[in-house]
Amino acid sequence: MNLIEELQYRELQSKTRRHFIKQCASGLGAIALGSLMGCGTGKDSHQQAMEDLVDKIPHFAPKAKRIIYLHMAGAPSQLELFDYKPELGKLDGKDCPPSLLEGKKFAFIQGVPKMLGPQAKFLERGDSGMVVSDLLPHFSSMVDDVSLIKTMHTDEFNHAPAQLLLHTGSPRLGRPSMGSWVTYGLGSENENLPGFIVLVSGGNTPDAGKSVWGSGFLPSVYQGVQCRSEGDPVLYVGNPSGMDGKLRKQTIDAINGVNEKEYRDTGDPEILTRISQYEMAFRMQTSVPEVMDIKDEPEYIHEMYGTSPGKTSFANNCLLARRLIEKGVRFVQLFDWGWDTHGVSERESLEVGLTNKCQQVDRPMAALVKDLKQRGLLDETLVVWGGEFGRTPMQENRGGRVWPFKGRDHHTEAFPIWMAGGGVKGGYTLGETDEIGYYAVKDRVHVHDLQATILHLMGYDHEKFTYFAQGRDFRLTDVSGKVVHKVIA
Repeated sequence: MNLIEELQYRELQSKTRRHFIKQCASGLGAIALGSLMGCGTGKDSHQQAMEDLVDKIPHFAPKAKRIIYLHMAGAPSQLELFDYKPELGKLDGKDCPPSLLEGKKFAFIQGVPKMLGPQAKFLERGDSGMVVSDLLPHFSSMVDDVSLIKTMHTDEFNHAPAQLLLHTGSPRLGRPSMGSWVTYGLGSENENLPGFIVLVSGGNTPDAGKSVWGSGFLPSVYQGVQCRSEGDPVLYVGNPSGMDGKLRKQTIDAINGVNEKEYRDTGDPEILTRISQYEMAFRMQTSVPEVMDIKDEPEYIHEMYGTSPGKTSFANNCLLARRLIEKGVRFVQLFDWGWDTHGVSERESLEVGLTNKCQQVDRPMAALVKDLKQRGLLDETLVVWGGEFGRTPMQENRGGRVWPFKGRDHHTEAFPIWMAGGGVKGGYTLGETDEIGYYAVKDRVHVHDLQATILHLMGYDHEKFTYFAQGRDFRLTDVSGKVVHKVIA
């Protein structure tokens, strides 16, 4: 279609009944909205779009103002970390009872697997006596600041659907992530930084891909922005070769001028998102490199976290998370890949792989909580740690045979989540599993219950916190979920 044909098409389009109704509806809607919000302030569409990201009023007084969510992609084994089962040790090497297999779905187990006892030593820690294994010595020193839920359960036994369910409330694509919901609800405290930032370590993104920090049907301004601790903090945010900051600003102003005209013509709210994203990207050119540069941190902080400036690591990301929430970022999501311990290789084994992963995260995650506490930030910052499901009490026998290393299959019935700060109890353990850690038998907590609790701590009633899309109201917790009041201080 050439330019003349395009202009003729637009003229005809503007005269169709459907287009008239569309324009009329959006125009009347804008008038009504303007009257409700006090029209006449002289604000343009760009200003209004940016105001959508400023602080908003929650349903009730929040206990937490910001969140740092540490997701261990691949699912850590609760039976080696937090759920000590001496009875399981007595069954080590014996055939799995038929009652544990009948009617169950497993990702890889076939036939009759052998039971597998704990592969770590456990001790009571802190004044609270929380039981933690020797794989997490640094974490063990701060258990009195933590609420540990041992009885999480989920509906999905494969990684991608389970990660989506945990972070978006649905095992299928298309729903907004938790970080997007929180940012949509509360806005941002810093107009020069995104309200929702994602940091990835371990060499890969989660199995569910970037959808676990996507905005779904929410405006895309609420999606997570992935930043990096190595190289350019944000891909493609720098100026192209031969373009300086002044020219870049002129270019953005020109593009947004076109976008403004298109918005006036169509009333498409997504255009406002596009305008704000261009402006945000421009401001991020100076604000992001500054906050992402950890070299200026004192040596004792680097020693505390175990950081190495200029590299990609979970330790660096933990320190960055603290810096980001200090600057007003609402939701910081850390994904650390490599926790899938099936036993099919050394890297995926309990005796080597899990031990290595624990060594990588133990020190920095404990340092993060302690650092937030010493800076007076922990009371209003909720830190969450966990995977997407748990591991089986029996050893995986993929293909019907036992592999050279020890490993466990995916398990939906029981897995751990711990939280610190942000209004939760310290030194508290919730829930009990049976004598071999197979079923949660007391205080079961579903994924939707966790989501409801997090939103509650942020000041939102999860049943009332909705967004109209595709003909109905949606919420993070779908049609279920209840607040776990027992962990709230």
